[in-house]
Amino acid sequence: MDDVVDSVNKTIERLLPETDLSEAILYDAMRHGVLGGGKRLRPFLAIHSANLFNVDTNRSRRVAAAIEFMHCYSLIHDDLPAMDDAALRRGKPTVHKQYDNATAILAGDALLTLTFEVLSDRDTHPDPNVRCHLVREMAVAAGGHGMVGGQMLDLIAERSDVEFDAGEISRLQRMKTGKLMAFACESGAILGKANDIHRRALCNYAYDLGLAFQVTDDILDVEADPQDTGKDTGKDEAAGKATFVSTMGKDAAQSRAEMLVHQAISHLKIFEGRGKMLKELALYVLERRA
Repeated sequence: MDDVVDSVNKTIERLLPETDLSEAILYDAMRHGVLGGGKRLRPFLAIHSANLFNVDTNRSRRVAAAIEFMHCYSLIHDDLPAMDDAALRRGKPTVHKQYDNATAILAGDALLTLTFEVLSDRDTHPDPNVRCHLVREMAVAAGGHGMVGGQMLDLIAERSDVEFDAGEISRLQRMKTGKLMAFACESGAILGKANDIHRRALCNYAYDLGLAFQVTDDILDVEADPQDTGKDTGKDEAAGKATFVSTMGKDAAQSRAEMLVHQAISHLKIFEGRGKMLKELALYVLERRA
């Protein structure tokens, strides 16, 4: 994961350089939101899924950077006072705290559009059909049927008197977290022009992994130290959010995470041992403390 962080950060630096233009504060805010740390989990999925199909690493790193732009745009907007009102992200002030609300909104907007600029560029892949496929699948993963729709459900669950059960929370998180993770895995298969069976296996792996990641995130929000997580903890309970822990209890949530991780790993059997790094990542999700 450290290797991925290093290589993807270098790619991000190239795609999002500093500037001395009049609007430099916008780029400073974008860089603050993207280069301020992070596990680069989604880039890891993109790069190692692409490795299964011997994809050129320069191409997979560009896609990995684009995915991180999309992810960080969502974090910048989620942290705003209108939504989660968070002060810390990755151990540093959130973008709206470091700058202001308006700059944070624009920085998120700029990262969102930069995502598609990178995916549609010939340097990402010479085949226009591959580039179009990447753009479309990213749009589906990030839009109303994916990440944004999931965030809306999250707000509804927080602000209404209706209590979400475990199935509804699973749907919420499948959209909010799982869709972008699934795209990260599928992007490697798209770059490698893999068959539908391999693509489906990677998507199924990612959905189970994404749900397991969210379950452990809910557990960490209850019991972790903010110094370890790099963000405020206890906010879900304080806000009355529906989580796996609040619905199932911590022990049952932990068992659900373990089941999901082993289920995710089972989808990798089709790759006959070549998915070792993806398997190791799934096991890491159960052990992480941040």
